[in-house]
Amino acid sequence: MSKPTMRPDEVSEVLNRPLSRELLDRDLTRLAYVAKDGTPRTIPIGFSWNGSEIVMCTATNAPKLPALRHNPAVALTIDTEVHPPKILLIRGRAELDVVEGIPEEYLRMNGALTMTAEQRVEWEAGVRSLYESMVRIVVTPTWAKLIDFETTLPSAVEELIRKQEERRRA
Repeated sequence: MSKPTMRPDEVSEVLNRPLSRELLDRDLTRLAYVAKDGTPRTIPIGFSWNGSEIVMCTATNAPKLPALRHNPAVALTIDTEVHPPKILLIRGRAELDVVEGIPEEYLRMNGALTMTAEQRVEWEAGVRSLYESMVRIVVTPTWAKLIDFETTLPSAVEELIRKQEERRRA
């Protein structure tokens, strides 16, 4: 079976839908990658969307970094906790960028809206004392699918519906 491919304008069309924009404003994604031992991993991780890239930040000694250097192919899931869920699926390649100090994206994505000013000052001081540098994991989406269970469905369900409609017409 061939890999699904999308043109950049098709990816942009999916990511620019109102529901996609809402999901891209959330603060947590699930990052899937292949570990160095060849087994799959999925981890929750904070992220920010800058309009063209998903940016996640991590410690320079994080176990996922050697795996991402070896195999940069990743998948991301951003979803809601309600039924039916709203789901944004993204695929791309991780680019790793070591940054001295704390990346601005990391400071923006970590509870800035839920902390008091005093909590924020204390939190940021703790972060700055812990990390001398961090790694930005940057993913430019090369494939995207939005599932809302109203206008869009998982591809397997869409295929079943298409076959059912073909049988009805025959």
